[in-house]
Amino acid sequence: MTGVRVCSLDDVRVDSATRVVIEGVAIAVVRDSAGRVHAIGDTCTHGDISLSEGFVEDDTLECWAHGSRFELTTGRPLTLPAYEPVPVFGVTVVDGGVYVDPTPLTIGA
Repeated sequence: MTGVRVCSLDDVRVDSATRVVIEGVAIAVVRDSAGRVHAIGDTCTHGDISLSEGFVEDDTLECWAHGSRFELTTGRPLTLPAYEPVPVFGVTVVDGGVYVDPTPLTIGA
């Protein structure tokens, strides 16, 4: 995987998200309740709201403004009012660094 180093693993606490920007694209780097690291689009598809300011629970990220929850592995919205998924990006952790591929993954293809 080609990736860009965006932060250190210590920069993202368990059950939290950090906003990064790669090539002009805002991405939420999220550490779920199990400590796994994910990268999804940082903008809620219901409104122009930063998801990295939201709430992490288990393997979801909830938009703080209207309550839409997004699945971290697929970007799929689990609750309304959002009905469109957010993009998901490949992420790896190497030697304590978090690397994100800026090309969205194709989920379910």
